[in-house]
Amino acid sequence: MYHRFEENKYPSTNIRIKDFRSHLNIIKKSNFQFISYEEFKKFIKLKDNSKKVLLTIDDGFSSFYRNAWPILKKEKIPFIIFVNTESIGSSGYMNWDELKEISKYDFVHIGNHSHSHEYLVEESDETIEKDLKISMELFKEKLNHETLFFAYPFGEYKNSFKKIVKDLGFEYAFGQHSGVIDITKDRYELPRFPINEKYGEIKRFERLLKTIPFPYKKILPDEKYLDKKNNPPEVKIIFFDDGPNIKNISCYSNEQNKWRKSKLEFISNSELKIVLDGKFTTERGRINCSLRESDGNWRWLGMQFVISDL
Repeated sequence: MYHRFEENKYPSTNIRIKDFRSHLNIIKKSNFQFISYEEFKKFIKLKDNSKKVLLTIDDGFSSFYRNAWPILKKEKIPFIIFVNTESIGSSGYMNWDELKEISKYDFVHIGNHSHSHEYLVEESDETIEKDLKISMELFKEKLNHETLFFAYPFGEYKNSFKKIVKDLGFEYAFGQHSGVIDITKDRYELPRFPINEKYGEIKRFERLLKTIPFPYKKILPDEKYLDKKNNPPEVKIIFFDDGPNIKNISCYSNEQNKWRKSKLEFISNSELKIVLDGKFTTERGRINCSLRESDGNWRWLGMQFVISDL
């Protein structure tokens, strides 16, 4: 997941264009296949271990159109760009004509990123639904376009938000928790690796391409929106009985605004409890778990909680 391109005032959401070019070359040299949104719909239903990458860009900043689009257009590299309709045409964002232009190419897909891009997870269900309906109407009016793809603003969601997204007809919804997609993942909690100046450094990017899916049956709690009553959460991961040996798994979490290695309790050979030292005290609580395989690849899964009681 990318946001801005060569907007160095915003390092947390920006990538330098020379690094972006390097990322594309590294992906090619690593024998990955760039897949389109249509191919994604097919492959997510399959148990397929071949190397695939889906590029996503959030927000529709002008710097994407100015700096990244010419590269992707020339090389015909497929991607999904998620746009929030309220910002379209305002300073620093693409306008409707530019979106119409890129949408003519069959390797481009425009996904929905809400209308307002506010912290919708904090809003009522009525407000969320109204916001998304406005964006869907504008997609039809301005682009004659409908999409099955949604990306949560800030990657934040709760169960009722997920239900609204599903009920409105979307079939896939992406967060901003890190991880590799496979057939076992909830289609309304799809992970992505966020890439920026800090996390787009070349050595780290090469390591990301060595991550592989970490299949699991379920992560508890099911609700990722936390308040005073359920913070810290009781976190369990239930794996498949015939899955990877989890005895060497490592997890890291950021409770009390400090990253540390998490305490683990193995309930069984396929069930793990992550014991947190205290509450999550920032807007987003994160847990990342990994397991190194003998071939040098890393199984990876991430979780993101939204904290409402700050």
